[in-house]
Amino acid sequence: QAQLVESGGGLLQPGGSLRVSCAASGFILEHYTIGWFRQAPGKEREGVSCIDSVDGTTYYAGSVKGRFTISRDNAKNTVYLQMNSLKPEDTAVYYCAADLPRPACMDSHGYDYWGQGTQVTVSS
Repeated sequence: QAQLVESGGGLLQPGGSLRVSCAASGFILEHYTIGWFRQAPGKEREGVSCIDSVDGTTYYAGSVKGRFTISRDNAKNTVYLQMNSLKPEDTAVYYCAADLPRPACMDSHGYDYWGQGTQVTVSS
């Protein structure tokens, strides 16, 4: 019954901003480790940002630190990724994921639930 649905991707120019959303159903996000991951053609899936379910600490990949912000709206059971100062290298399919409490939220291995992904393209 658990499901994650991403939305909000699109095409924009370098330097622009975009917020992608991930709506959860069938479970309460607040009780899960959640993360955003991305994958570009020919590249490995990489962790972008996540929220540790143990203490709520947020983590960011070095490539997005200072530009991206992860947040959660418990009332809407939705997690967001605000992306600012976007660069062409940010182009990828962005996925959200959730899992029962785990020690390393930036590691994609072992996540139980995944969304279908939303495309973000940054190009001039």
